[in-house]
Amino acid sequence: MNDILSISKTLLEGFWENVKLFGLTLLLSLPIGLLITFCSTSKFLPLKWLAKTFVWIIRGTPLMLQLFVVFYVPGIVFGTPMKTRFTAALVAFVINYACYFSEIYRGGIESVSVGQHEAGMVLGMTKSQIFFKVVLMQVVKKIIPPMSNEIITLVKDTSLARVIAVSEIIMMADRFTARGLIWPLFYTGVFFLLFNGVLTVLFGKIEKKLDYYTV
Repeated sequence: MNDILSISKTLLEGFWENVKLFGLTLLLSLPIGLLITFCSTSKFLPLKWLAKTFVWIIRGTPLMLQLFVVFYVPGIVFGTPMKTRFTAALVAFVINYACYFSEIYRGGIESVSVGQHEAGMVLGMTKSQIFFKVVLMQVVKKIIPPMSNEIITLVKDTSLARVIAVSEIIMMADRFTARGLIWPLFYTGVFFLLFNGVLTVLFGKIEKKLDYYTV
């Protein structure tokens, strides 16, 4: 029993790294994703194609490869390696998920009919007023399901940080596997299931709250 408690405590410490990586990635990638959306839908063609090419590269390459690039390339090219492995993981995750979120934002914005914009203009509203008062709530309602899927995927993807030796939960469980204990590795699934369960319930409530807003 003492061994189970001790191992659970160790795994919980590892999972805290996953939670920190998840929270900081979400906090930074959501606004950066919106910024990328504005760039990729800009009428200034060089900016638009630069943003689209960047998103294409990030979405078309594995997150694991991006982790290696962010961790090793600055040190090789500029001679200034990342301060910590966690920082390298965070940068890679933020870039990756900002690109995915940007496409979700773009799809949501483009799904709002042109008539909504025209109606706002007829009422004498400015472009910013049309966006925040007419378009935004419709976009939020439409992007909640795909956004929730990406966020739940993010929880699981945090385990990839172990490839650059971030001490997350699965890396901690591997240390017990090396001692001949296999069950801690499967036990990590409980932590992910519980965390994703809470997120699923939360997003379900958000969707219900927005049900009043029909589009």
